[in-house]
Formats: sequence, C-alpha cells, structure tokens
Amino acid sequence: MSGEKIDYAAVFKALPGAAALLTPQLVVADVNDEYLRLAGKRRWELVGRHLLDVFPDNPANSGATGMRHVEASLRRVAETGERESMALQRYDVEIPGRPGAFEERYWSPVNTPVVGPDGQVTLIVHRVEEVTELIRRGGTPDGGDRQRVLEADLYTRARELQEVNDRLRQANAREREVALALQEAMLPAPQLAGPHGTAVRYRPATAALNVCGDWYDLASLPGERSAVAVGDVVGHGLAAACVMGQLRSALSAAIRVAEGPAQALEGLELYARSVAGAESTTAVQAVIDDSAHTITYSSAGHPPPVLVTPGGTVEFLDKATDPPLAARPDQRSRPQADATFMAGGLLALYTDGLIERRGEDIDTGLIRLAESLVRHGSLDPESLADALLDDLTPAHGTSDDTALVVIRL
Repeated sequence: MSGEKIDYAAVFKALPGAAALLTPQLVVADVNDEYLRLAGKRRWELVGRHLLDVFPDNPANSGATGMRHVEASLRRVAETGERESMALQRYDVEIPGRPGAFEERYWSPVNTPVVGPDGQVTLIVHRVEEVTELIRRGGTPDGGDRQRVLEADLYTRARELQEVNDRLRQANAREREVALALQEAMLPAPQLAGPHGTAVRYRPATAALNVCGDWYDLASLPGERSAVAVGDVVGHGLAAACVMGQLRSALSAAIRVAEGPAQALEGLELYARSVAGAESTTAVQAVIDDSAHTITYSSAGHPPPVLVTPGGTVEFLDKATDPPLAARPDQRSRPQADATFMAGGLLALYTDGLIERRGEDIDTGLIRLAESLVRHGSLDPESLADALLDDLTPAHGTSDDTALVVIRL
C-alpha cells in the first residue's frame, strides 16, 4: 500500500459503524451507508439539513429528550474540541413513510471533533451504535456486546426508576391538590363579633409536595366574647388534612359549651384519643372578653400567642402550657391563664411554620416575630398579616405549613 493514495471518502462510506459528519453548527455534511441504513433515510433527506430537523424529539412524548442531550453534547464538542462518549440514549425516531409516527430506539453515541490547522473544530464525527434489540429482547453478551448490554441494562433500570418516581410525584401532586381543597373548604372566614378587625392566612409548605395539618378557628360567643384557636396535626398529606378537619370541628364545638379554653382542650383531648393520627397534635385556644378586656387562654404544647400593646410592648402568653393532645397516658386537667389587653392592641396566633427554622433555636424565631409585630403594628390586620409572612418566610420557602390569625383588639 506504500505510495498508493487512500480514498478516505470510500473508507468513510464503507465503515461498518454508522457515522455522520456534522459542521460545528450541527448541519449534516455527509453520512455513510450504515448511517443511512440505521436511520432509514436517503442521503438527500440528511445532507445539508440540521441534525435536529432530521431527528426531532417526539413532540407527543414529554419524556423524549434523547436528541436534546445529543445536541448539548455536540455543542460542547464544538466549543471545547474534546471528544465525548455519551451514555446510552433513548430516541423516539420517526418511522419511515409514516410522518408523525414514532418508535422507541436506543443508540450509543460518540462525538469526536475534527480540528483544522488553526486549532478550530471544522467537523464533528457523530458515530452511533444501535442497541435497541438488546434492550427489547436481551442478547448474548460476548465480546464487544458485553459493555453495551451492561449499559442497556443500567439505562433500562434507571428509566424504570424514573418512571416510578414520576408516578409518585404525580400521585403526591394530586394528593396535595385534594388536601389543599379540603383545608380551604374547612378553614373558616374571619367573622368575629365586636370591634375586632381580623385577618387569617394559611400558607402551604413550598419546599415539600405534601401539605400539613395546620388549622385555625374563630367563633363569636355570648356576652361580648370571641374565641380563636390554632392547631397543628403531626404528619403530612391527605390523612393529616382529614384529622385536622375532625379536630378543628371538635374544638369549635367544645369552646361553645365549655366553661373556658382549658375545659375545651380537655374535651378535645378525649376526642383525639379516639382518632387515629391525632396524637401529639398541638393546639392553643383563647377567649377574648371585650367587656373585661381580658384574654383567657390554654395551650396544648403549641407556640404561645403574642399580645402587643398599642405602645409596642410584647407579651408571649405562655403561662398555661401543657403537653400536646394525647401525649400523656392518662387524662388530666389542663391549666388556664388570663392576660389583660388594651384597646388598639394586637393578638397573633400562629403555627410553628412561621417561626421555626432548621438548625435554629425557637427563641430566635419568637424574637423575629415580636420585632416584626412591633415594626408593622400600625397596619390594618390584612396588611399586617401579609407583612408578617413577608418578613418571616424564607426566600427559598419552608418545609412546613403556616397558619396565622391577627386580631386588632
């Protein structure tokens, strides 16, 4: 062969592996016979056309991303001048003679730059090896097929796992929608009698798929009195939302017949012992007496309500706190305390999603809440509720729900 000129065009055409020559702009400059056979196309359908125009991803399949991955690899090769061997790729390839009909194929691509005298990439050799049959039917892994079978098996397992994860995400998203609709239907609008301006907020977690069991409740009582409560069921999702609905309704009924907040929580605890998933629920119940200017309250393991005077003095109502519902093996009486308020002051009840942060002491969150209440204390309740959420909710969102009630006294 020495001295004889090699016809590299003929060599390229006769290569046993499928190969296409692409410009750095990903336009097909040439293809060999095996590539034509593999693609099921004629030369004029390929040469001079952009690769992704010839092989688009299946528009009817949102999971078909093989060509987008290939495009990203080819562009990296054009920019860096470095060869890339890609992981096994799934393609939905348009069936010859059936426009718009696609079939699932699996190719193993390698993209190699051809560098000119000036050091710039002038062409890219896009070599593909089809392993569709190995995926569909299996094969005997001998010689060069062993690595392809291994890659095919790993790819198939990864694809199956991805499909399972997608189904789980879809199921969780549907459950989240149902739970949110259930919570919205069960959480009441603020309708307190007397002079009170009231705002309520429920904000679902943004850093998790599932909603939680946070709730609030408001009720007008005889004798210029009003009741307000918030609570938090342990757990997430539709089950927690259902438990929340049962407990909220039970406490709302109990406060209407009980002598005070402590007795209402005692009745709620008896009920919670019979409800699966209600154990360790936290709740706080308060009764506002406008004639006496007092707030009577009792807490079952819940963060304390905050009372703010018109002058900006902050008091956490934490003198009547006991363990969460059904957390003790036996039923006991619960404590109750009173606080005096001034007209024009503020009362805020909330769930722990407003103040708790991972790795941070809860006192830090309480201080942050007090400062925000004082800073925005002159606002009307609706504006104040929005300001509190803006101040206290991290920019990246939270993994816990937040319920908030703000009352102008």
